[in-house]
Amino acid sequence: MAKSNTFSCSACGASFSKWSGRCEGCGEWNTIVEDKGLSSAGPAKKSLGIRRGKTIPLSDLSTEETPPPRATCGVAELDRVLGGGLVAASAILVGGDPGIGKSTLLLQAAARFAQAGVKTIYVSGEEASAQVRMRAQRLGLAQAPVKLAAETNLRDILTTLEAERPQLAIIDSIQTMWADHVDSAPGSVSQVRAAAHELTTFAKAQGISIIMVGHVTKDGQIAGPRVVEHMVDTVLYFEGERGHQFRILRAVKNRFGPADEIGVFEMTGCGLAEVTNPSALFLSGRGEPSPGSVVFAGIEGTRPVLVEMQALVAPSPHSQPRRAVVGWDSARLAMILAVLEARCGIPFAGLDVYLNVAGGMKITEPAADLAVAAALLSAREDVALPADTAVFGEISLSGALRPAPQTENRLKEAQKLGFTSAIAPSGGKSVSIKGLGLRQVSDLAGFVGEFFGAG
Repeated sequence: MAKSNTFSCSACGASFSKWSGRCEGCGEWNTIVEDKGLSSAGPAKKSLGIRRGKTIPLSDLSTEETPPPRATCGVAELDRVLGGGLVAASAILVGGDPGIGKSTLLLQAAARFAQAGVKTIYVSGEEASAQVRMRAQRLGLAQAPVKLAAETNLRDILTTLEAERPQLAIIDSIQTMWADHVDSAPGSVSQVRAAAHELTTFAKAQGISIIMVGHVTKDGQIAGPRVVEHMVDTVLYFEGERGHQFRILRAVKNRFGPADEIGVFEMTGCGLAEVTNPSALFLSGRGEPSPGSVVFAGIEGTRPVLVEMQALVAPSPHSQPRRAVVGWDSARLAMILAVLEARCGIPFAGLDVYLNVAGGMKITEPAADLAVAAALLSAREDVALPADTAVFGEISLSGALRPAPQTENRLKEAQKLGFTSAIAPSGGKSVSIKGLGLRQVSDLAGFVGEFFGAG
């Protein structure tokens, strides 16, 4: 069989089965040349083959484009986590434990966006429309101009969104969606991947912002394939302890704003209320200074947050001492205990160690090392640090203290809340805050000797 030749236009890339002097696509003359095809390797059925595609337009780095417009809902904490507002044609994934308040938060956000003039559709795959209306009435949102639907068929949902042309669509949840071209049950890896891909592609093509709710596993990670988090533009985690009224919305990925930004909410009988000063709220339950209680001046995203680190050290009745941590990394606690024993000669063998971050907060930054060490030493020696002292700094394996970033912001937040002194590593940028005394130490042994009379 003779080999069939193809021809393409060098100006517009259009393909033809035979040569001609004039391109029917762009009208240029003498631009039709024989097409040798792509140099794709591999079997014809498993590779791209020789057929060419369209030439995509290219631009340079100096191209000036207007930043994407943002829509704000008026809830400052939510707008902060989104990077300043909702970006058009963005895909957002929200995860959290069952019953933590994801649907409540998104229903409140949908109502606020709709009241701000953003056409919003709320699609629930887990609840009937009547159940969502009951929640809206309880939250006082029954009069909000939000369109509501209860559906799980992805094809029907996309068809409806294309016809209605909203600016924001909320899908609750991605695990309940099913695509009829995928032969697996809803919630499976294939269905979740397909649904996330279709919704994200639809958001980019139609210019609609889509917020998807995702279930989480026992480890607290969003259930389903990891590729789902790579598809979307923003990944938010809704955190909080059932026994506390605080809820924290944390951005772990954001293409349009800072990552690790947090928004703090308080669960009330009328829904979630934003907390404008989380430091005061986290420290509201502090009483008189007691051994094992130390205030840590931390940074979450772009805002300073002061939280209380609580430690308890007691003799262990068991051969294997217990190490329990809530709100911090257990591996880092083991490292701090090892440094205290190796560099300062303070053993914790035979002692149970309990560490807790008050208020249900989760701390991840290394600057909490010195506050944890201070809380452990305070509990072990039964000596309380002054109640008006904030502590921060990173501890290295050699026992040296490394300065923490944004020292000035930490100290300003501490001074604003009435703290009169702070303990921080030396060697950082010299900062002077009126009304707040800064005591700097160079290593952990010096810190132990100065404040606990040992080392």
